[in-house]
Amino acid sequence: MVAIGEREIEDIAAGSAVLGAGGGGSPYIGTLLAKGAIRAYGEVALVDPDDLGPDALALCVCMVGSPTIGVEKLWNGVEGVRALEAFEALLDRPITHVACLEVGGLNSTVPFAMAAGRGLPVVDGDLMGRAFPHIEMCMPTLYGITTSVAVADEKGNSAVIHAVDNYWIERLTRTFTVQVGCQTMAALFPLTASQVREAMVLRTVSQARSLGQRIRTAHEQGLHPVESLVTGLNGTRLFQGKVVDVDRRTEDGWARGAIRVVGLGPHEGREMTIDFQNEYLVARLDGRPVVTVPDLVIVLDSDTGHAITTEELRYGFRVDVIGAPCDPRFRTDAGLALVGPPAFGYPDLPFVGVGEAAACAA
Repeated sequence: MVAIGEREIEDIAAGSAVLGAGGGGSPYIGTLLAKGAIRAYGEVALVDPDDLGPDALALCVCMVGSPTIGVEKLWNGVEGVRALEAFEALLDRPITHVACLEVGGLNSTVPFAMAAGRGLPVVDGDLMGRAFPHIEMCMPTLYGITTSVAVADEKGNSAVIHAVDNYWIERLTRTFTVQVGCQTMAALFPLTASQVREAMVLRTVSQARSLGQRIRTAHEQGLHPVESLVTGLNGTRLFQGKVVDVDRRTEDGWARGAIRVVGLGPHEGREMTIDFQNEYLVARLDGRPVVTVPDLVIVLDSDTGHAITTEELRYGFRVDVIGAPCDPRFRTDAGLALVGPPAFGYPDLPFVGVGEAAACAA
């Protein structure tokens, strides 16, 4: 068990912005929410999955909607609590832990805000090992675990949704979210201790904290953090350049679009484009795919090493693009059917893993 205070939240937010592959909501806003709750209620225990008792029941909480809206429309602070309490009313046993749906941006720190207010610990893991834009794109779906969802907005609207499978949970939750303004908080996937150990990506919160520490330590020592992050992710440095075009729109409750980056330094004279749907999906170097979802495409500020989310990108940013491998279960046939390129509207695009990209990016 590790005590998580305000300093640790900053590291978790910085590291999860990297793991989020551009999505998961604003890490800055998530940091403010979590730090405020910890300041009011005290530190939160982060618990290793192996330490969960047989009676443990963890409930995931997350933001649903467009990250672009999330930085423009403020939360009132009770949406997540109302969603959690609405789901808890469906259960015949108490919630003992809070968990992350995805380790990305705001969605990695909001569980700490919910846990602080309830005096509950947080499980060290998440359901994706990164961020994905759809609720069903998670490990429990691969293991045949389905969920209902309780969802709430800042105006006081809420709903509890039961559906035939996780795909319909995504569709119905997204419809509600779009109708109330493209931003809600949700509670879903109650998991027993055995389900946590089987169907979560384990210890990703600690991984995020470690990556955040790498960024902070590099700054304290006057070093450049990008290479340290590549090492920490077992990743590959794909490209260095300047953002010259950003096409971004809010559509069906997601931030969709693409960016174009012209090369600098070792990549001068070359060009990279990156498609995104909340998260970065496909990186192409001179028109050739070099990394595709479900592997992680990560865009870093070249000066600071901090991850840049899809809603933060602007013309003129100097960036380093790196690739990192996803959880190997997503690279299986079943995993690629769930979260591979065809699941995002690329029917003819094969999966290109980060290991295959290294030679292409040289």
